[in-house]
Amino acid sequence: MELKVKQIPIEQPEVLEIRCHKVTDDVQEIISFVKSRQGQLSARKDGRDIEIPVIDIFYAESVDNRVFIYTAKDSYEVRVKLYELEDMLKARSFIRVQKGMLLNLMKIKSIKPALSGRYGALLRNGEEIVISRKYVAELKYALMKGEARTGGEGR
Repeated sequence: MELKVKQIPIEQPEVLEIRCHKVTDDVQEIISFVKSRQGQLSARKDGRDIEIPVIDIFYAESVDNRVFIYTAKDSYEVRVKLYELEDMLKARSFIRVQKGMLLNLMKIKSIKPALSGRYGALLRNGEEIVISRKYVAELKYALMKGEARTGGEGR
């Protein structure tokens, strides 16, 4: 695949165009990445493609090699791996709280200690999420500093 970048005058609108023979998984990953940088993710529900604003996502979870994002009332499948989604969302208040889960810090209502060093997070939609003890230090740091560490403990 050839890659071209062309600078244009400031008065012209920026456009990203992808020309391909077929929309493969690789092309779909590129599309998802670009949309995530614009504040939305491409997701799928009931065979339909849907754009989900990142601000609406409560958490993302990997289940049976498939990744799902959850909003206040619905769940959607995304076509990227969890680690790719983590990279896309790390600048948007998402941190890993379990091996297979990312959590939007902005959707937490309250946090309390649980058994065996774990914590429980009550989300604004009433759901409860378990934070694995491996990720508690990163969660505390993110809450104190207002951001997640990159490459820190719990990875």
